[in-house]
Amino acid sequence: MTSLPVFVILMGLLASVSHLTAVPWKYEPVDQNFPTLTPDTAVTFDWPAGVARDTVGQYQVESRHQEMSVERPATGEHQRIRILIRTPQGASGHRPAVVFMHGAGYGTCDNSFGDVARTLASAGFVTAVLDKPVWSTTDADRDYPASARAYERVANLLRDRDDVDASKVGIYATSESTWIAAMLLTMDHRIAFQILLSPMVYSPRHAMGFFVAQDFAIAGANQGYQSVVRRLFSTDATLLGLNNLDIDPTDRYTYAIPTLLAYGAKDVMTAQVEGVQRVLSQAHASGNENVTVRSYPVSNHVLRLGDEAQTGTPLADHYQQDMIDWAVGQVHGLHQTSPSVGGATIHQSIAVPTDLRGRRSLTIYMLVLHMLTLVLLLAALVMAAVAGLMKLFRLRRRKDLVLGFSHGFGGTLVTITGTTLATLVLFGAGLGQVIMAVVRLGWGGVPDQAGVSYWSWPVIQVVCALVIWAWSRTFARMVEVASLRGLNRLPDQVRTSKAGGPTLRQQMRNLDPRPVLASTRFGVALFVVTTLAMFGVLLIFAFWGLFIYQ
Repeated sequence: MTSLPVFVILMGLLASVSHLTAVPWKYEPVDQNFPTLTPDTAVTFDWPAGVARDTVGQYQVESRHQEMSVERPATGEHQRIRILIRTPQGASGHRPAVVFMHGAGYGTCDNSFGDVARTLASAGFVTAVLDKPVWSTTDADRDYPASARAYERVANLLRDRDDVDASKVGIYATSESTWIAAMLLTMDHRIAFQILLSPMVYSPRHAMGFFVAQDFAIAGANQGYQSVVRRLFSTDATLLGLNNLDIDPTDRYTYAIPTLLAYGAKDVMTAQVEGVQRVLSQAHASGNENVTVRSYPVSNHVLRLGDEAQTGTPLADHYQQDMIDWAVGQVHGLHQTSPSVGGATIHQSIAVPTDLRGRRSLTIYMLVLHMLTLVLLLAALVMAAVAGLMKLFRLRRRKDLVLGFSHGFGGTLVTITGTTLATLVLFGAGLGQVIMAVVRLGWGGVPDQAGVSYWSWPVIQVVCALVIWAWSRTFARMVEVASLRGLNRLPDQVRTSKAGGPTLRQQMRNLDPRPVLASTRFGVALFVVTTLAMFGVLLIFAFWGLFIYQ
């Protein structure tokens, strides 16, 4: 009679938390396709008679390093970066040039874009690859405006060269750097053309929310783990000092110049259909009709064939030739004769979650809950360790008990705590497996078959219900023992004392002196702290949606 109401109350409370922290998400339309005009990816132009045409391998390539100090205005930091400039030997006149812009990570001038930059240089372009400007930032807090200024300085360095045509300097950007490229084009209106690989057309919140949600599904994770994605990408990151999540990557300059978009059909990180549609819309609104789209079968997010985690993975077939043909035609100002959209059919599995936004109250609750639970877990761990040491010390001296749990509450606490923590480990294992699968997918690999990430969610939900029932039984037992000790008569005793009868202290002397929980204050404190910590873990489960039973 006591356990069931307690169970219903606890389940109702945790289920309410799960539903109140739920974030709506619209996946429709699903399975969108953008048909190409031809399966051929070749880029051709109407070449006038007598106009010299540079081709791949026409020139020997000379490589030289330069150094430059770039500043991060927000902090005054300086980073000494190296720039690897490749030039076509024996090329006459002023040559076109390309600045390469890094994607995520910490690329250097020597380990990034080597094959593409060398191939472009062999076709008559001067190319510049620099160490990625990162200063003291991490992947989570990159300074995009400062990075854009650093790339602008390299573009100006190329323009100042005697062998470069200052009006024909373009950029080559991939993935994360396409957000920076948008800022660069706002700063520098002299950029002549841009080559964008797997461009991130939407804000980081929407773009990353899309690819993580999509990849969770591709990896075979239980649908319940999607609730983790929804809540995570509803974080108000400004509370953590992170300001990149909601940057707007488009304005009237972003696609106002000749643009080549290149996608890989195996890319599981980019919203390709809606991305192409948005680029074309923005370009046309800026008066630019010169946008070419190419989609390459079998290739991944960075146009490589296979797993990018392995060294030496080649670029997609014909990509380099197509890209260079397009760049050569642009710098000569020629009329393109091939279709603007070509290659494999462009596909997108779910819609971009453009309704996602930062939720401040949800974020504050998340931070407070997780930090408080962590503190309680650490406190319980320290107290348990102290109890263990005291137990060993007192056993050697045959002294009194350390905790003195009574009525089996000590064993019950150990059992329920162990079960709750094991469930937490299972939740971490399932989430960890799906995260590793997402990483493999991002690199172009094939994830392992879903295991823990599929069955762990319903198992955790069942175990959570059993744990709550166990806690309900424990609380009911505590009430029963307290009533047997006469503690349930305390309200009557207080009233008696106020009415002029025996004092409360005198009445307390008549109670059963045996303990309810433990015979020591340390034991009672350990029980209370551990119980609060385990309830915090259950609230964390509720926050991430584990108490939504569907």
